[in-house]
Amino acid sequence: QVQLVESGGGLVQAGGSLRLSCAVSGLTSSSYTMGWFRQAPGKEREFVAAISWSGAYTYYADSVKGRVTISRDNAENTMSLQINNLKPEDTAVYYCAADLVWRTVVAGSNPGSWGQGTQVTVSS
Repeated sequence: QVQLVESGGGLVQAGGSLRLSCAVSGLTSSSYTMGWFRQAPGKEREFVAAISWSGAYTYYADSVKGRVTISRDNAENTMSLQINNLKPEDTAVYYCAADLVWRTVVAGSNPGSWGQGTQVTVSS
């Protein structure tokens, strides 16, 4: 059973940075794509970023491109999301997710495994 546990959220001023982490356990396949999603109050969940198993391929939503970097360390079973120049509109619960299919993650088509989420609040 795949378990994903996010950490690193918090309250930060606009223009600041945060690094979110996702601890991964229970992956039995070496082919999992992983990604980050977020859901703001009153809004639908949206895709943020994805990374292939090897880390060779990454993909970002237009809304965060240039401010966000996704990375993973398979030896440490972790995935991270560095967010710079935070904006109030980045306020949301951020979730990490995993799925065997790359397209499922980048299309936001309900990946098979999810974490419980970590709150990011950006004050203006």
